[in-house]
This record gives sequence, structure tokens and C-alpha cells, in this order.
Amino acid sequence: MGAVFLLGVLAGCGDGDESVTPTTIPTWTAPSSSAPPVATSTSTSSTTTTSTSTTTTSTSTTTTSTSTSTTTTITQPPLRTATLLFTGDLIPHSPVVAAAERMAVEAGGVRSHDFRPLFADVADRIAAADLAVCHLEAPLTDDPSAISGYPRFNGPSGLADDLVAIGYDACSTASNHALDKGWMGVLATLAILEAADLPQSGMAASEVAAAEPLLLDAAGITVGFVSATFGTNGLSRPEATPWIVADLEVDSLRASARRAREAGAEFVVLGLHWGAEYRTSPTALQREQAATLLADPDIDLIVGHHAHVVQPIDRVGEEFVVFGLGNFLTNQSASCCAVGTQDGAIVEVELQEKIGAGGGSTVVARYVIVTPTRVDRSDDHRVVDVAAAIEASVDADVAPDADLVGSWYRTAERILAAELPAGLLSVRMGAD
Repeated sequence: MGAVFLLGVLAGCGDGDESVTPTTIPTWTAPSSSAPPVATSTSTSSTTTTSTSTTTTSTSTTTTSTSTSTTTTITQPPLRTATLLFTGDLIPHSPVVAAAERMAVEAGGVRSHDFRPLFADVADRIAAADLAVCHLEAPLTDDPSAISGYPRFNGPSGLADDLVAIGYDACSTASNHALDKGWMGVLATLAILEAADLPQSGMAASEVAAAEPLLLDAAGITVGFVSATFGTNGLSRPEATPWIVADLEVDSLRASARRAREAGAEFVVLGLHWGAEYRTSPTALQREQAATLLADPDIDLIVGHHAHVVQPIDRVGEEFVVFGLGNFLTNQSASCCAVGTQDGAIVEVELQEKIGAGGGSTVVARYVIVTPTRVDRSDDHRVVDVAAAIEASVDADVAPDADLVGSWYRTAERILAAELPAGLLSVRMGAD
């Protein structure tokens, strides 16, 4: 783990929309790390001391056995740990698709689109996670003539292959744009993701598939993942197939989580498309839904999308809710939408196995670390690791880019607005 900016430094700064450009770069601090605990048990066995007397007419002989004591230490397997990684909204706006076309041309023109260079700055971090999940906020097509941007999106199929190439293991697909191309668009997207070997939750081709739990492996820990959306921009689900895009309905989500648990999930995550666009604080409904859902013993973590700006990370009881990850790759900016719509957050959730008093095993989220990102629209919409870019400038004795510094402060301010206790949440200030 690299240098980080610890929770207490920025807690309570609020969540205003103004860009902040500090005159100095914050002090860097290196966190300590510790190996996962090892459970041991000790047992002692000993022989019993006895005395035997043998008597003859002239001699009494006493034989005594030697008392021995041995200590055996039994080392249990290390408690399992894993890192789950989540990123914000990924929307193939026309300028983003055009950038991928240029990248393909520069690479020799073998492919029609190449999104991989757009993710080059963050790909290593994504690939390093034990389980990395994207949020794909648009259908996909393998028909070049059907590609379209706002307001009814249809992204190129090559995006799915590129997401796998940079390290994603699955995606959430339930969003307000999931039905942009209707039922056929859902089927096309599912076929493309299946061909790319990229599991998804949120869309379904049948009622049976909609009820099937998505189970994913994270370093030996089985994670259940459920995606749902508050709506589909007024586009109605076909009456005969209401399950084609999962609805954000509390009882339905609880039932989905229960099915995932019964199927073997040790940790269940909900990916929710919710909230209000461009609002940096959660709505009352978001808070109400988070409280109800995380009170369910089958649900362990909520990760949110849709607002297009970063929202706080909070807890309900002992469980985390990531209200909004902002934009990861889009064409939005302050000129069209809101300050901070070029900002996003890579959220890594560290899982830890715990052994209860009765010997049973549970998995909990023990810590969250955030990497601020920003879409550089002036450089082919490349996603920038903001903290690493600032650190590189400081190391080179060059003044950091003011937009990046402002972006880092803005993201940290919004992420930390819930003022969690120290030791639970941090925002990176540099590369690992």
C-alpha cells in the first residue's frame, strides 16, 4: 500500500462544488502494514507418574517411571483476506468512442476501437485487485452502424474485451440507460459480455437467469454480487419480461441477497444505480434504503452509482455504504453538467475472514482505501490516477497541474464528508 492521506485530516470539510487549488502539496505519510493474523491453539499431554514396589526376602526395589510433558502447537491456515475493487460510471459518449477509434488507428488499425490506452494509467491497480467490478452504464453492439451516444447510448462491443484486458472480473449493468436500445439491446449486450467472458449482474435474458445468483471468487472468498437500478429513464420494461433489467426494490434485493447466500456467498455486495444526478450528498431515500438493506444479515456492502459526482463513504452499523463513485470514463465536465463530473474514485475494500467463538467463519469489510481519478478530456479522455500524477510532479520538482490538485481535494472532501472513525477509510496521496 502506498502513501495515503488519513481520515482525520480532511474529515468535516463539507461537500461544496467549488474547485479548491491549494498553494502547497500536503505532507506525505506512509502507513504501517501487518501480516494477517494466524490462529493457534496449544494442547499439553503428559504421562502419569506411578511407583511400583517389588519385595524379596532381602531386598526392596522401587521402580519409578519418568514423568514427561510435551507441548504441541497447531497452526491453523492463515485467515483469508481479499481486495474488492469498484469504479464509477463508464459511459461511451461519442467523444469517448472517437478517442478509442483514434487509439485503434495509432495501434495499426487492426481493431475498430481500442479503449485500453484510455485506462493505461489505472490498469495496473485494477488488475492487482482480487476482484474488480466495473459499472457499465450503456448497452453494447457489434454492429458499427448502430453505435450511438447521448441520449440513447449504444457502445462498441470491443469495450467488453478491453475491460477484461485491463483486469476487470465482472460488471454491473443495471442503470437508467440499460434499456436505451430496448429488449434487443439487452440481448445484444448479454451476448457480447458472454463472448468476452465478462460476468455481469443487472440484465437478464430469462426469468430463470434473473433469479440466478452471481457468485465471484476473490482470493478464495466467494462474493455474491447483485446489481439494480431505480429506473430506466421512462422506458418501460416489456410487460412480459419485467426482469430484463433489475429493479431497485428493497424486498426484491433482500431476496436476491438471500439466494446468493444460500448458494454459497460468504460476502454479498449490492451495486445500486440510485440517487440524484450532480448531487454530492446522498438523498434521504438513499440513506433510508441503505439503512434498511444493510440491516439485513445477508447484505454486507453497498456500492452506488448514477450521481456522476463523488459522494461520501459511510457506515450503517459495522457495514460500509459507498454512496457514489462519480464518473470513471465519460465526456461530462463542468461546462455541461457540474463541477466534479470529470472526477471519480477507485474504491478498494479489504475483506477479512473472522473465526467466531463457536468456530464458524465470517467475512467482513475491515478497511476502505480510495484512489481519486480524473478524466483528462484534453488527452483523448485518458483516466488519470490523480494522486500518482501529483506525486510524480512533486518528485520531478515541477508544479503539479492545478486541475489535478483541485480534483484531489474535491474528491477527498466529498469521500470523507461522513467523518468515519479513524482507521476505517483513507484517500491515497501517491502511487504505491
